[in-house]
Amino acid sequence: MIFDYETLKMLWWLIIGILLIGFAITDGMDMGVAMLLRLVGKTDSERRTVINTIGPHWDGNQVWFITAGGALFAAWPMVYAAAFSGFYFAMMLVLFALFFRPLGFDYRSKVDSKRWRNNWDWGLFAGSAIPALVFGVAFGNLFLGVPFSIDNFLRVSYQGSFFALLNPFALLVGVISITMLIAHAGMWLQLRTASLVAERSGQYGRYALILFIVLFAAAGFWVANLTGYQIVSMPDTQSHADPLAKVVTTAQGAWLTNYSERPWTMTFPILAFAMALSALLFSKLNKPALGLASTSLMLIGIIMTAGVSLFPFIMPSSNNPNISLTIWDAVSSHMTLNVMFVAVVIFVPIILSYTIWCYVKMWRRVTVEEIENNPHGSY
Repeated sequence: MIFDYETLKMLWWLIIGILLIGFAITDGMDMGVAMLLRLVGKTDSERRTVINTIGPHWDGNQVWFITAGGALFAAWPMVYAAAFSGFYFAMMLVLFALFFRPLGFDYRSKVDSKRWRNNWDWGLFAGSAIPALVFGVAFGNLFLGVPFSIDNFLRVSYQGSFFALLNPFALLVGVISITMLIAHAGMWLQLRTASLVAERSGQYGRYALILFIVLFAAAGFWVANLTGYQIVSMPDTQSHADPLAKVVTTAQGAWLTNYSERPWTMTFPILAFAMALSALLFSKLNKPALGLASTSLMLIGIIMTAGVSLFPFIMPSSNNPNISLTIWDAVSSHMTLNVMFVAVVIFVPIILSYTIWCYVKMWRRVTVEEIENNPHGSY
């Protein structure tokens, strides 16, 4: 064995966090670009310019999403079971929305018809905005607790409904998800396009950053007043993982416990706010490369803030807090985590390497003139 069981549980919490960060920075940027498509592109050539900034990357970026989903299934099977039974209709909505992305990118410019292209523009918008909103809503519901139960045979059953997920706090988190991706995409487009498209992209990116700062602060205040979860006692989890054996209590403001007990974790929400402000400044000064670096760090701060706030919970249960799923008791076996860790050490660097290679080799500003001079060789 490479690591002991407890160390592997912690490592897999970090690994899945890294995969989610990779997904947000890369594929999340693509979603933000599609959401900005009709705002920053006023003509067909301008919209094709916007699409071609991500044309070489969007399909490769989705590897992060697929890898994160696979890792979640293998490392935390009970979480996967609870999430996909509880959020089934939401996940199906995301799946069908995502169908528009590859179809839209590949088929939009194949037919020289204004109606055809406008319809695909809206399809790309829906295929990006809906997943961004649903992912945020799902995270928001984790802070409220998910109505599921576990029987003595460790079978998970969900007692909620799809519309119950659409509560005010979860919708707020969903809007935050949209604004952070639009802000990130705005910096990307300001860097990768020119003239009016770049100006509009920076402008909408700054609008999204301002809205994000306000909403993220409001969500923080709301979380401070939410009823959170705390583990009172837990048996030794070195030999086996039993989600039925612990005692959990709830208390107002409990989601902020980790910040008071480990003050260094305040680095993450501070990073999110500081980098959002930095991106605002760099965008205004027309330094979009620094703005893009800032929004990338902002996304790291946001995701780590959510992770640290929930830690060690992955999916709290509002039906029975004692059966809430945590990183200690919702995991696969020791052997499974070890084998998966070896695979991650080998393959994640490969994914990261070819992602960076693609961005370096295909790095340039995409202009309207380039699209108009090569209408059949572009998206």
